[in-house]
Amino acid sequence: MDSLITAAARALAAGDPLGALNRVALRDDAPALALRGIAMAQLGDLARAKALLRSAARAFGQNESVARARCIIAEAEVALASRDLSWPAKALDAARATLEAHGDRMNAAHARYLEVRRLLLIGRADEAERMLAELDLASFPPALQTVHELLVAGIAVRRIRGTVARAALMRAERAAQQARIPALMAEVETAWLALDAPAARLIASGEERFLLLEDVETLLASDALVIDACRGVIRDTRTVVSLASRPVLFALARAMGEAWPADVARDVLLARAFGAKFIDASHRARLRVEVARLRNVLRAVADVRATKQGFVMTPHQAKGIVVLARPVEEEHGAVLAFLSDGEAWSSSALALALGASQRTVQRAIDSLAAVGKVQAFGRGRARRWITTPAAGFTTTLLLPAPLPMD
Repeated sequence: MDSLITAAARALAAGDPLGALNRVALRDDAPALALRGIAMAQLGDLARAKALLRSAARAFGQNESVARARCIIAEAEVALASRDLSWPAKALDAARATLEAHGDRMNAAHARYLEVRRLLLIGRADEAERMLAELDLASFPPALQTVHELLVAGIAVRRIRGTVARAALMRAERAAQQARIPALMAEVETAWLALDAPAARLIASGEERFLLLEDVETLLASDALVIDACRGVIRDTRTVVSLASRPVLFALARAMGEAWPADVARDVLLARAFGAKFIDASHRARLRVEVARLRNVLRAVADVRATKQGFVMTPHQAKGIVVLARPVEEEHGAVLAFLSDGEAWSSSALALALGASQRTVQRAIDSLAAVGKVQAFGRGRARRWITTPAAGFTTTLLLPAPLPMD
């Protein structure tokens, strides 16, 4: 490898893409194409980076399997940054195996981290954690240690372990300072901002206040009956009851939880659960049926009793009832949560991450675009959507995973 290629590679490793381009911008040999592609990715031109990396992979000969594998890994990272979640994971796995077989542990570990990031992005935290545990952090340079700790923090956030997440970010911050790579420092800073932003709202006895992630963790470990509107579950210290697939029952339970210890008038329950504006006998009959269903579903954690005005919920073991809600609640909040990470998403990637059909996601995006909350660029399969996070609030992805069953 000649001196210019070596110098460009060192510049990229130090987070200096312009310095790398100054050395290889006019060259079209395979190593230069690969370095130019990585530099363009660091500068944010992902489309150009992808094209250069593919050209480099083709330019390397059949006997240069390690170099080709490195190009594939770089292309996978570009795909992840551009939220192309359909990028073939098998190709990345094969490239990682090639690097491991040839003793390139650092790039092989980087490939593994890309796999973990993808799993975490689509909500498969258990698999991500198992894969992360297989990596030997102690032998890695500061840059990879930073990535490792950021992933540890990301998993902890999704598990609602605020103390663990904060400790991991502190380690990530120290490692990023040792690496002296501005992009890594910025990524750690962004993670800190998300962790220090409100993660949820607590509604109790008619009052509301915002909670940080550590506050949510403390609340879930308390002796209160928590009606969790972030996931659609109701839980105490022993039992978790999911109503995510029964929105009417959850709406009734939430209305009673917000009013506890007072009761809720029947007219209010009808409006909250059914959106009824003009109430007749059929509405009241349906309310009785749904309340009976709710009473049956919640029999392990609470009782629902009729009063003169309406209904009241009484916990069995818990000392009180609180409602845990998202910081900002609006229609299509899950789609907005993904888009609020600041990256550009395709509708197919959103569908994969949300576990929904692409048509359902597209309808949600169209509704958001109609009111100016998201915007698109590109056409056809290259079309991407983006929005800006609401100032002062974390995305709802801070609380995306099901609660652990006690």
